[in-house]
Amino acid sequence: MNLAEGVQFVSYIILAVMMLGAALGVVLSDKIVYSAFLLGGVFISIAGIYLLQNADFVAAAQILIYVGAINVLILFAIMLVNKKEEYVAVPRRWLRKGAAAFVSVGLFVLLGIMLLKTDWKVDVSAPSPISPIQTMGEHFFSDYLLPFELASVLLLMALIGAVVLARRETVVGEETAIVGGSPAPVLELPERPREPVA
Repeated sequence: MNLAEGVQFVSYIILAVMMLGAALGVVLSDKIVYSAFLLGGVFISIAGIYLLQNADFVAAAQILIYVGAINVLILFAIMLVNKKEEYVAVPRRWLRKGAAAFVSVGLFVLLGIMLLKTDWKVDVSAPSPISPIQTMGEHFFSDYLLPFELASVLLLMALIGAVVLARRETVVGEETAIVGGSPAPVLELPERPREPVA
């Protein structure tokens, strides 16, 4: 093993540990905003692993799309919908945690078996006539056009839903301020009725 391979191996180990630690932080953190920030750390670690595999375009797309767009969208949705609610104990919570742990371990075992049984050897002797970026572009706008567009519509719907849910329950300015001995006029939002419409 020469120096370059050693540096690549150590970098891979560091990125893998960062990715696994951030992923555990996403699911174990009590604060949802911290979970969203740690998710950004997972995406950046994955981009670093792509760079180690000489997939520079995929690494750049990972940072631009996942960190720069999707993670920011998740953060905006969390911050818009972050309402204060009283904590209510869920009955039989241990049962839900046990089922989630069982499903997670099952998925981990299935993915591990898939990784071990896959033949990862790649024939690098025959160069590809087309660049990988061109191949990805052709697939995105031909074979995978429908899922690509559905994902964008789904993200747009999630953002619109977060904005609708985040609207305040009370009308802005409902608390009247006393100015000069008389209450100040109440401000009203014309698009939000005071009473629910039947």
